[in-house]
Amino acid sequence: QVQLVDSGGGLVQPGGSLKLSCAASGRAFRYYHMGWFRQAPGKEREFVVAIDWSGGSTYYADSVKGRFTISRDNAKNTVYLQMSSLKPTDTAVYYCAARAPRAGFSRFSSATSQYDYWGQRTQVPVVS
Repeated sequence: QVQLVDSGGGLVQPGGSLKLSCAASGRAFRYYHMGWFRQAPGKEREFVVAIDWSGGSTYYADSVKGRFTISRDNAKNTVYLQMSSLKPTDTAVYYCAARAPRAGFSRFSSATSQYDYWGQRTQVPVVS
């Protein structure tokens, strides 16, 4: 089992930057593919970005491509989300999520149902 703790959220101005962290417990973390999702007020949770277990491959939603960067440090059991050029439309609560590898399935999924464990969320308000 993997437990995830999100952190790093906070108030930021448009155009600013913020780095989120997701600390995981358990030695199995290094075998999990990881993702970040977000949920804006009144909207459904949406996919932001994913990274495979090795950190060698990533997959971004079009809305954040070129502005957000995901990375992971398996030695520290942590995945990061560096966010730059933030917009008010990025305002949301952000969740990290872990997905166990599945035979016959892609490393990446944008579907919330494909993730096994979730962080408790961290808030990112982008306001002037």
